Amino acid sequence: MPASVSFDLNGAAVSEQVHPSTLLAALLRDRLGMKSVRLGCGEGVCGSCSVLVDGRSMRSCLMLAAQADGASITTVEGYAAQPDLAAVQAAFVEGFGAQCGFCTSGMMAAVAEYLADGSVADHGDPAAIRSALNAVACRCTGYRQIVRLVAGLAGER
Repeated sequence: MPASVSFDLNGAAVSEQVHPSTLLAALLRDRLGMKSVRLGCGEGVCGSCSVLVDGRSMRSCLMLAAQADGASITTVEGYAAQPDLAAVQAAFVEGFGAQCGFCTSGMMAAVAEYLADGSVADHGDPAAIRSALNAVACRCTGYRQIVRLVAGLAGER
């Protein structure tokens, strides 16, 4: 039996009927057209499907759509409307933070959560940055450019 789910997606109210087993990734990508939500492993290992749910980077392939009821969800498509997220997006472009680009959406979600985390003593610390990026697998970059651009972003705050 379908369930009703309502949430804020990139600043717009969304209300959908979903099957109880519908994953958030499927709803966002297939039904709502958020193509930045990339499905890699489907098991929560690669992190490419990560989106911001109430400001936290969440793997949408592990989250039921019904669990998003009442949440605020931000995908890369909505980053431009929020200055802090737009800065992350611009840093990835200007700092060459992607090669193939498959993991980039998830990587940006992880970076956004990391930079917003008030409990981190030094957002520019390379070890702390690498730890924050552990949730997203990237086979192309070796993470060096991404660590540099995150340190640069941290220095601007």
